[in-house]
Formats: sequence, C-alpha cells, structure tokens
Amino acid sequence: MQNFLYGVDFGTSNSALSILDLQSHQIIKTFILPSVLYFPKGEKRVLVGNEAVESYVGDGMKGRFIKSIKRVLSNKSFQHTLINGVRYDLSDLVSLILKKLKAQADDFVGTNVDQVILGRPVFFDDDDQDRDTLAQKRLEIAAKQAGFQKIHFQLEPIAAAFAYEKTLSSPQKVLVADLGGGTTDFTLISLDPAKHDQLDRRQDIISTGGIYLGGDAFDSAFMWEKGTPHFGRGVKYSTRPEQWLDLPLSLFLNITTWEKMIFFNSTKVLQDLKRYYFQSKNHPKLKNLIDLIEGNLGYSIFREIERVKVDLSQNTSTTFDFEPSGIKEPIRSSEYDEIISGDLQKIQNYLNQFIGDHHADSVFLTGGTSLVPAVQRMFKEKFGEVQSGDNFISVTQGLAYSHYLLHIE
Repeated sequence: MQNFLYGVDFGTSNSALSILDLQSHQIIKTFILPSVLYFPKGEKRVLVGNEAVESYVGDGMKGRFIKSIKRVLSNKSFQHTLINGVRYDLSDLVSLILKKLKAQADDFVGTNVDQVILGRPVFFDDDDQDRDTLAQKRLEIAAKQAGFQKIHFQLEPIAAAFAYEKTLSSPQKVLVADLGGGTTDFTLISLDPAKHDQLDRRQDIISTGGIYLGGDAFDSAFMWEKGTPHFGRGVKYSTRPEQWLDLPLSLFLNITTWEKMIFFNSTKVLQDLKRYYFQSKNHPKLKNLIDLIEGNLGYSIFREIERVKVDLSQNTSTTFDFEPSGIKEPIRSSEYDEIISGDLQKIQNYLNQFIGDHHADSVFLTGGTSLVPAVQRMFKEKFGEVQSGDNFISVTQGLAYSHYLLHIE
C-alpha cells in the first residue's frame, strides 16, 4: 500500500497538487503552476507553467502558447492540433501539465505515487451531459498518460468543503462557493470535524450546482468596454462618398478573449482589416488592431487586464496601461464593478435558484475570482459574514482530504 495520495486541481488559470500523508492524514506539500504551455517555434520541446510564460515573453511571443485548456475540454469539435509537426489532442496537452506536477511531487516524496483524486467542476458545460462526460473522459486519459493508475474524481466545491471542515470546531451546514476562471460552482453540505476520517461522506452532500461563468468572463467584459474602443470599435468606414458604415462587431467580439484572438490571426482576417483601415482613411485605432493581431499581442493585453483586476481587489483605482497600443487609462473600482455587473447578476440569479429555501450556517468562498471585491459584497449582502481559506489551494487540499474515495467502488 502506498503511503501517499495526490489531490490534483487542474484549473483554468492555475493547477495545483497537494500531497497527503496517508498515515498522519496531513498535507505535507502543495505545488502550484500556471496551466499554460509554450512550444518554441520550430522546436520539439515544450515548456510548462512559469517557464512557459517567461520563455514565451522572452522570445518575443513567437511560437505556440496555449492557456485555458480546461475551457475547451468539453468541446466536441476540437479533435487535435498540429504543433511543430507533432499532433496533440486535448488529453495530450493536459497530460503535459499533470506530468510536470507529478514529477515535482514524486521528487519531493522520493517515490512514484500513482493514486490521485482529480477535481472537476459541477458542470464542464452547463447541463450538456454528453459534453460533460467527454470532458471528464479526456481529463482521465490525461491523468493516465501522466502516470496515474488509480484515479478518482471529486467535485471541486465538495473538495473545498472538506478543506474548510478542518477549521471547524462544531457541525455546520455550509454553502461552499468555488469561483474560478471558467466556472462558478456551489455545494450545500453538512460538515462535522468529527467525521473527517469517515470512509463515505456522500450522505452529507445536500445539493450541488454550478454555472459556466467565472473570472475569464470578467476579463472579456473589461476588454469589450475598455479595450475594444482603442482598437476601432465605433470607427466607421466608407466604400462610397458620403456613406459611412459601422465596422462589423465580429471584429471586436473576436478579441474579447485570448482564445478567440489566437484563431483570429489569419491571412483573410488581416486582409479584411487592412481594407477597412484604408476605407476608414487610415484611422489610428484600426492600426492598433492590426498591430495587436499581427504582433500576436493577445497574451500581453490579457495579462494586463488580469493585473487590473488583481490591483482593484486591493485598491480603489489603478491604470489600464498597454503601451504597444498607447493605452493609459485610469480605472476606478466603481467602473470595474459596473463592467462586470451583468456577469455578477447571472451568478446571483443562479445562486438564488440554487439555495432556494435552504438555510446555511456559514458560507465559505474559495477560488481566485472570490477575491474580487464586488463578488465579496454580493455574498455578504445576501448572507452576512463569509469565510475564506487559501483561495488558490483550498480545492486541491480538499481533494487530497477526499481519500475516502479510494475505498468506495
């Protein structure tokens, strides 16, 4: 019997692995790395995590950079991609990240650990069972490719609940909200610190639910409101004298997420943009858009948008500063709150439906998006005081604490 178990949270933005000592039932180490891959142009090697980010930026953002893989796990139309002459399907790409985490952990404990509790959202794709099944299967294949043999799945908000249970001194009915980059998941569960070693906790789970919306949607909304006006939204073009037309909205919708933007760089798109640029009498904002696409600057601008979001979690104002396009715009927290208000309302509507007539003794928030002040206020206005753990490792530690799954077939 192995002495260790890994809990692995494969996340949209970051992934983490916690090592549980099965004799002491204590977490002895947690590893975290960004869920990104970089394939240098013309090379067979691949870099993972922070090394990928540093090399991609250092190479002038050439080559192939892949992020937010989790968001496309349920996409049936994505079969494979060709990178530097090598074919990769989604499981291949995910396995590269899991292998990196496993190698770090195996090196730490000095042995090969092949049993893992893998996290998954309540819904990979809003209630579409076929797509949900496909996403979990792809994740399971990736785990096997990474070297795991005994694989069990746990819902991410349930895992966060078990991490929170370690802090309790008495039984409570708890609402757990896990707000990540791609999804927001909820669990209502009965927790009791006296039960943490019980082999079967299924009867304690009252209900689970989730919505396919998270922090990436906030970034997309910000790009639409504060980014696209600098790249030509609102600019008109003319094909005849005195007849001015609005540019197609698709030009701007396709730059509101980094994932869309990387597929927007095609010969036809660039030809269309250059034609619109000429027909707009060489408007400088359309030149910004051409430079953004041709220069493969998508990752850079969304990294700046992420910085704005993080900065406004701690300060009442900051500056949206993207020098390649001449953007230097002060942003107040109240403006940011208004920008994301539509997405926040969707989360609140779902939460109201989910909680219904149930009562919760406490509310536990986790996930990076839970740090956004407007999110915190939404929960406090509804429930009063809320609790938080380590927003980036609560889930992965709770996955490791879900070791009871090893004994349930």
